[in-house]
Amino acid sequence: MRTALDLMEAKGLHAFSLRGVAGELGVGPMALYTYFRNKDDLYDAIRDHLMALVPDVPQDLPWLDQVRFVCRGLRALMLQHPCLAQLLASRPLSGKETARVAEGLLGVLRAAGLEPEAAARTHTTLFTYVLGATTWEIQMASERLDPDAWRRLRTSMESLSAHEFPTVVELAPELARTSGGDEQFDYGLDLLLAGLAS
Repeated sequence: MRTALDLMEAKGLHAFSLRGVAGELGVGPMALYTYFRNKDDLYDAIRDHLMALVPDVPQDLPWLDQVRFVCRGLRALMLQHPCLAQLLASRPLSGKETARVAEGLLGVLRAAGLEPEAAARTHTTLFTYVLGATTWEIQMASERLDPDAWRRLRTSMESLSAHEFPTVVELAPELARTSGGDEQFDYGLDLLLAGLAS
C-alpha cells in the first residue's frame, strides 16, 4: 500500500498504474491481481487507507466545534495527501473508512437536533465545501510552484479591462490573497456554520 501511495503522489492519479506499482515492487503485474481485481480496487484501498487517518470526532466539544474539527481534519489530510482530493472527487464514496467519517459527522448533526433530511443535506454541503475549497487550494499552490503557469495567470489578470471588469480589476489583490490558506478556509466554513446555527 505504501508503495502504491508513494507512486500515486509522485506521478498523480492519471499517470498511476498497476504495472508501475508492480515495477516498483519488483514483481510481475499479475502478482497484484491476487490482492486487487483492477486499478479501481487499488484506488479504493488507498482512499480507505488515507481516510482511516481522519481522527474520530471528539465528544467533549460543542457540536459546532465538532463539525469544525471534522472539516478541518479532512482538509488537512487532503493537503498532506493531494491524491486523496482527486480520489474523493473521482471515485464513488464507498469504503468503510469513508463511511466512518460520514457516520461521525452525521451523528453530530443528528445529536444537535437536525431532522434526517436536513442532516443529510448539511453533511453533503459541508463535504462538498471541504472538497471543493481544498481542491482549489491544491491547484493554486501547484500553479504558484510552476513559474510559467503563475506568469500566465498574472498576465491574464493584468490584461483584463478595467472598463469591462471594474470590480474584478479593483479586487485583484484581494482575490489573490483569498485563493487558499487557513484563514480563507475558516472564513467559508464559518459562513456555513453560522447559517447552520441559525
